[in-house]
Amino acid sequence: MSGNELARATEGFVGASFRLHGRHPTTGVDCLGLVLMAMAEIGRPVRLQASYGLRNLEPERLLQLPAEAGFVEAPDNELEHGDVLLFAPGPAQLHTAVVAIGGGIIHAHAGLRRVVRTPFPLPWTIIGHWRLT
Repeated sequence: MSGNELARATEGFVGASFRLHGRHPTTGVDCLGLVLMAMAEIGRPVRLQASYGLRNLEPERLLQLPAEAGFVEAPDNELEHGDVLLFAPGPAQLHTAVVAIGGGIIHAHAGLRRVVRTPFPLPWTIIGHWRLT
């Protein structure tokens, strides 16, 4: 599996509506659901064990997910298509996105209420960066 496959799978969800804990493109998807759905699309389904909300006071449970899903930490200054990024856009908030082919990221944007592509430079600081093994 390549990062390009994950990036292409994620691209297919652009325009889907946003819904917290959503896992389906017609009923809505959230940022983590977007990554989970794209992983399933490329034949690497991931089962999420941790619960979460819009505010995450104990993010450590979610930070274990990348290793369990077959990702390794990647250098922050070397973004590749299909890399999964973790941001902290606000207090006790976490947000995931996938690096897109052609630049920018694809993510489920709660404010815009849909999955979108956001160009570089990004509005948030990267606090986690993973790549498929």
